[in-house]
Amino acid sequence: MVQLSSPPVTLRPFLKWAGGKRQLVPELLKYAPSAYGRYYEPFIGGGALLLTLQPEAATISDRNSELINCYQVVKHAVEDLISHLKQHYNEANYFYEVRDWDRQAEFSAKTSVQRAARIIFLNKTCYNGLFRVNAKGQFNAPFGRYKNPTIADETVLRNVSQYLNQARVTIHQADFATTVAAAGDQDFVYFDPPYDPISTTSSFTAYDRSRFDRTEQQRLKAVVDELSARNCQVLLSNAYTDFIQDLYRDYRCVRVGATRAINSNATKRGKVDEILVMNY
Repeated sequence: MVQLSSPPVTLRPFLKWAGGKRQLVPELLKYAPSAYGRYYEPFIGGGALLLTLQPEAATISDRNSELINCYQVVKHAVEDLISHLKQHYNEANYFYEVRDWDRQAEFSAKTSVQRAARIIFLNKTCYNGLFRVNAKGQFNAPFGRYKNPTIADETVLRNVSQYLNQARVTIHQADFATTVAAAGDQDFVYFDPPYDPISTTSSFTAYDRSRFDRTEQQRLKAVVDELSARNCQVLLSNAYTDFIQDLYRDYRCVRVGATRAINSNATKRGKVDEILVMNY
């Protein structure tokens, strides 16, 4: 079993992700288990908790193929990725040209490095750093009009790549249930699914073309039950809604405050309540 210790290098996510956990990490660390076997994170997003804990053995996944491709490229071809990122520049017409790649038949011929560089470029230069796709799975966030964004953060990319290679990190594009199928006694599973909407107008679940509705939330809860029966240590974060509170009423639940940085209405950004669910 792995005993947690101070990670050797401070790592930061290389992508800004809607619902990312950088602001919530201090709260997550308060409740993370002090020791565990393998670490699993099926909704990896920006990977803030993974990169903070830096476990020696981990399995990470997401259903978003472009996101997982980014992690694979950062792990296996970071220098090529940096070279491609340096070819991109922060200009509106160019941004929309690159954004439209996935609307063209030639997109399937793009290399994995070209696709990863595109996603990181769009993420650094689009409005509010928002990864969002339409019903066809096409990136549709608008240009951000930032003055001088850092498109190729070489230090961050190289440090994350070094960790992914030195640790035993397995990366998959997969459904959350498939990802944790092999989790066993005392392994640590962190679930950070698309959140249950706090209102009828606040839902943002368009990380990929598959929407994560309440039926999916219920399927996730069933997986949490299965993992608990296998003696896995499970931590889950979600919105503090009546539906989620009722769904996990048989588990330990803690209400925490988090900073919400993404909302179409700037006045609604700020502190919101979230729930942490634990089976330990």
